[in-house]
Amino acid sequence: MVVDPKHASVNGRKRSQRPQKTHREVADELRARIRSGTLRAGQRMPTQARLADEFGVERGVVRQALHLLQTEHLLTNVSKGSPATVAPDLGLNRTLTGPGAAPQPTMVTLGPRIATAFAAPHVEIDALCLTSVSLNLAIGEGLRQIHAGELNPAKIDVRVLLPGRDIDLAFPVPVEGRGDDDPVHERWLAQRNAQGQVLQHNLLALRATHGIDVHVTFRALPFTPPVKLYLLNGMEALFAYYTLSRRKEEIDDEHLELYDSEGTQSMLFAFEHGAGLRDTTFVEQSHLWFNALWETISSELTLTS
Repeated sequence: MVVDPKHASVNGRKRSQRPQKTHREVADELRARIRSGTLRAGQRMPTQARLADEFGVERGVVRQALHLLQTEHLLTNVSKGSPATVAPDLGLNRTLTGPGAAPQPTMVTLGPRIATAFAAPHVEIDALCLTSVSLNLAIGEGLRQIHAGELNPAKIDVRVLLPGRDIDLAFPVPVEGRGDDDPVHERWLAQRNAQGQVLQHNLLALRATHGIDVHVTFRALPFTPPVKLYLLNGMEALFAYYTLSRRKEEIDDEHLELYDSEGTQSMLFAFEHGAGLRDTTFVEQSHLWFNALWETISSELTLTS
């Protein structure tokens, strides 16, 4: 008997002739059930296998959807083992991430978003920032889930644009201007290099520990970025302004006034491809802008003093 490939089974499950749902479509349906009360606070979710059967998708798609809902604080205990649980606290005052949500500080928002991005088979992260401190902090949760066996991407590509070492930074700078010896610039350069080296080391280590194909590349910009931008898997853009303040700090036993920005506190605005014309256009244009910088005026960056 000749079997129509469209009806062939995989692991005993029949393939649907319809296009397979994306993890975001699965998440949308489950989110609607939670918000409508069909799935109640504190209730255990169906198993990933059962959800995969219901939606006609692979378990990896279900896992990505569940991780997305966990970052929105709608689910807890998402793992490969026991079923997840609907969060016990679903009050209306709870802040949710996702399209249309209010912006939150980088240190609050970026980690869960990157952890969700790490659920994809091919992880692609592009970042434009001042030092990569926030990126280093945020990537920790994704790395933890990989080491715990909860996530297993096959490939990770990370590209980072940072200011070049020899440019006159707009910030951080001493209020009274630069002298021949600029401790503020030297401290920034040391931080840029150290953070980049740690990021590179932690990601490249996944080659040996988990056999993941990892590539991490840095390039130098000839200007100080007034904003930070993170692009995740071609589907999401997270954007924040560097807001400057004047403050005093002790650097090399010297008390200095300087203009600087606390990047981890910068408010991130989220734009998602497919969440409407405005969001989709922003994500697409952000990719075009990043690629143009990468391919034209940026240069090779070496993370040394």
